[in-house]
Amino acid sequence: MYRKLLVLGLIGLITACDSNEVGDISLGVFTTQDIKLDIMVDPIVTGVTCHIASIEADLSFSDPSDSSISCRQTGEITAQMINAIDLSDSGEIVFKKSKSIFFKNMKIRRVFDPRSQTLMYVSYSTKETSGSFKHSLSTVPLWGTQAYKSAPAQD
Repeated sequence: MYRKLLVLGLIGLITACDSNEVGDISLGVFTTQDIKLDIMVDPIVTGVTCHIASIEADLSFSDPSDSSISCRQTGEITAQMINAIDLSDSGEIVFKKSKSIFFKNMKIRRVFDPRSQTLMYVSYSTKETSGSFKHSLSTVPLWGTQAYKSAPAQD
């Protein structure tokens, strides 16, 4: 019994050590699931901050795949930042969090839309759940930033 409590305590400490976590909302007394709120500052476009909400189950081998994301401009966005990102149609992964011991991850991918001069941030799960992949989208327009007129545009 003592060993089981020790293992559960260690698991709790490991899961509580996420430096990106800014909030933890309990879903009630009769559940082990919580809504975890994480912050992510874009590593290249440092003027963008995203907040991600996802469900975590403390005593489960796999967390639910649902998540939501909201990104906002919180600082300068320059042309140099936009020129340094992956401008391909698939963009690049800027955040990754394990959601299962069975290789399920939640990822945040940044994609640039040159026509509307907008950064798109997509939160998605890497494992299919109930017949579909769970995902959420947030956008940050470059309008009003130093990067707006000088960001690469497509015809």
